[in-house]
Amino acid sequence: MEIVRRQSFSWREVPALLVSIVVCELAGIVPSILTATSVATWYTTLQKPGFTPPSWVFGPLWTTLYLLMGIALYLVWRRGDNRFALGVFAVQLVLNASWTLVFFGMQWPAGGLAVILALLVAIVATMVAFARIDRRAAALLVPYLCWVSFATLLNYELWRLN
Repeated sequence: MEIVRRQSFSWREVPALLVSIVVCELAGIVPSILTATSVATWYTTLQKPGFTPPSWVFGPLWTTLYLLMGIALYLVWRRGDNRFALGVFAVQLVLNASWTLVFFGMQWPAGGLAVILALLVAIVATMVAFARIDRRAAALLVPYLCWVSFATLLNYELWRLN
């Protein structure tokens, strides 16, 4: 087994780190802005399961998850020769943004469920690809995987109840 030497952090890398974080944060911000009306109107009319978190939880939670995703993206990007891993990451990021557009924008819980199931698979694939390059990057995605797993159950219940 080859031992991979970790690169030390340089202040010259701050712009790349910030770009990685901003890209991930935008994947959440843009769809949220586009679907804000549906969240405020349609979503409030849905029958929700008892384990639905209060609405104030979602903003800080997703902001933190996107931050962790951005750091993970940066760790993999800086290693070079990572096209496959970055491609898999891009797929999961598109699926992540798509879920909001389908579930809230189209007001379609069944479609959201299909997207979030694909997202779960893509997150696991991203973690596997990232682990081959930098295990820390894969570990940073564990909270994301846990939350999306919970969100899948929540999406299922919202579909079932409505």
